[in-house]
Amino acid sequence: MMFLRRLIVLTLALCALCGLAVAAEAPKYNYISAAALQERLTAGQPTNLVDIQVEEDFARHHIKGAVPTYAYPVKGEADTAKLKAVIEQIRGNADPVVIICPRGAGGATRTYDYLLAQGVAAERLLILEKGQEGWTCAPLTEGK
Repeated sequence: MMFLRRLIVLTLALCALCGLAVAAEAPKYNYISAAALQERLTAGQPTNLVDIQVEEDFARHHIKGAVPTYAYPVKGEADTAKLKAVIEQIRGNADPVVIICPRGAGGATRTYDYLLAQGVAAERLLILEKGQEGWTCAPLTEGK
């Protein structure tokens, strides 16, 4: 019985340590909800909107004021080269940078990592939760 109790305690301790190790390794990204972004834009707060959707999706629907880069899926040099166009704009001000991806997932985190590597402060970088697909504010949407 004592052996079993020790085995259970040891197993739980190992599980807890594994969980901490995974949490420590997970990259941390800053996110903004669609509602919070809508509030910022409606209030006229300056915001860099970096849209990485492919050209066809951007033409169909995008947030007013978003700068198209057509960099999605941001998986190679050809895609990151498309992001270089917005670097000077971002460096030219201290405003938050909201990354708009089709769904706010892999392409957005790769863009975040790229901009971070280019010297953009992490405090300025935000990913739109659920991306363009999660954006439902028609008055602030443009497209066909």
